[in-house]
Amino acid sequence: MATKGPVRIIGSGLLGASIGLGLSRAGIAVQLEDASPAARALARDVGAGELLHDLQEDPVLVVVAVPPDVTSDVVRAALLAHPQAFVTDVASVKSVLLEELRDAVDTGELSTADLARYVGGHPMAGRERSGASAADPDLFSGRPWVLAPHDGSDPEAILTVRTLAVDLGATPTVMATREHDDAVALVSHVPQVLSSIVAARLVDASDGALALAGQGLRDVTRIAASDPRLWASILVGNAGPVATALAQVRTDLDELVEALERAATDGPLAPGAMAAASHTVSRGNAGVSRIPGKHGGVRRSYGEVTVLVPDSPGELGRLFATVGELDINIEDFAMEHAPAQKVGLAMLSVLPESVEALQEGLDALGWRVVIA
Repeated sequence: MATKGPVRIIGSGLLGASIGLGLSRAGIAVQLEDASPAARALARDVGAGELLHDLQEDPVLVVVAVPPDVTSDVVRAALLAHPQAFVTDVASVKSVLLEELRDAVDTGELSTADLARYVGGHPMAGRERSGASAADPDLFSGRPWVLAPHDGSDPEAILTVRTLAVDLGATPTVMATREHDDAVALVSHVPQVLSSIVAARLVDASDGALALAGQGLRDVTRIAASDPRLWASILVGNAGPVATALAQVRTDLDELVEALERAATDGPLAPGAMAAASHTVSRGNAGVSRIPGKHGGVRRSYGEVTVLVPDSPGELGRLFATVGELDINIEDFAMEHAPAQKVGLAMLSVLPESVEALQEGLDALGWRVVIA
């Protein structure tokens, strides 16, 4: 690991503690700082680093991992408190943050040299659970880590933050702040909003309707369990790009709603109704095809084999071991639990040419394969 310590992490939630765990595992000295004594103690207890004390060395790098609405204040304080250290952050909004730091230079609170030591960052990683108890040293493995340097960023500062990302297993990519904010609005912030809106429709749903829920609903609403306070600050912080993207979604919805209302009034063969419905799904197909596939390569189609798995300890592991014995690689995996039954449906995605061999192999070894 090329990252030099000590590294001070301000904010010991999921991202901060995960960074601390990854660095600590590699023997890098990590200093933990958090406004909450309980939060920083928990991060220490899970192995993310040591609590601050008077005899600690000054940090080489400061990582600010606090909510977006207070990130600029904490970055500014870190630049002033540690005049020899480089400073980065993990906030999911970059343009507003940089503008606020530049304002601090204009007012004389920060110098141009201070701002040169700052490089914005954003690891594209996370999960629905928050806090140090959910931290994982491998959270960033294989994930993009955006570096958003400004025109005056010190090249050594950029290299230091890039090295941090690489050492934690991430793939660094450089983007301008506005480009970053527009991108995350589309691929992260809007999906969160739409997932939450769909999940909100379930609040007043009948028990009978919810009993019919399948994997599709679970897939769409999975991220709706996210932290409301954190997401409020993210959405407001990136208000412009998110509002623009949501307005485009609203236009698409309005067109479909209008067509469906015509069908509801005039019958399913009402002019334009079928075309509007088909267009909506077809455009979705086209969009999904553009999402990068395995290892960031071109997305490809896989065959799917569905297997009934008893809901008992060790059964899923036994299934995976069996697939390995058949010398077939699982490209993707999903699990759906059958309502009111102690059995799960394991959906194994494999290369199309492996489907028949996998079905026959599993069947021969006693697994119940579901043939559509």
